[in-house]
Amino acid sequence: MIGYIRWVDSLSKALGHSFGWCIVMLTMGTCFEVFMRYVLNNPTSWSYDMSYTFYGALFMMSGAYALSKNAHVRGDFLYRKWQPRTQAKVELFLYFVFFLPGILALVITGFFYALQSTSILEVSVNSPAGVPIWPLKIILVVAGLSMLIAGTAEMCRCILCIKSGEWLDRDEDVKELEEILLETYSKEQGAAK
Repeated sequence: MIGYIRWVDSLSKALGHSFGWCIVMLTMGTCFEVFMRYVLNNPTSWSYDMSYTFYGALFMMSGAYALSKNAHVRGDFLYRKWQPRTQAKVELFLYFVFFLPGILALVITGFFYALQSTSILEVSVNSPAGVPIWPLKIILVVAGLSMLIAGTAEMCRCILCIKSGEWLDRDEDVKELEEILLETYSKEQGAAK
């Protein structure tokens, strides 16, 4: 089970990092559009479509990465006070009741949505450029599948925590600034004593 969790975490990390490049493409496209619009007074017809396509891809494909890093939003004013076993039991229950039905609906509905869009090679109606948006609709299915796989790894993580009473550690890819500041402060306080 641990091997599966590690494999899924590495897959989620690879997907998150690769789609993170959408930020660079968004930045370059937006800078180009600002230059064309305000300096040359010649706005592009494709900029709007490009921005929502890349942002949509980035947003959807980062879900599995966020899940694998435990970076998703949670109202944890009660959760953080519970013992790890209690946390895991509640999480496992919530995965079955809310996560799985929602993700399965996304994958199944998204599949038919993407199939229809791909069959007609759908383009955007928001601009005269006719930017293809069928690839973004395929990403709906890929994002749903990656979230489903990441969710199964999280469910396995919950089962391990229920058995052992401890959460399986996660690899440290990035850290929240808050954590870094707290660690730095703790080290400074320890050195001052």
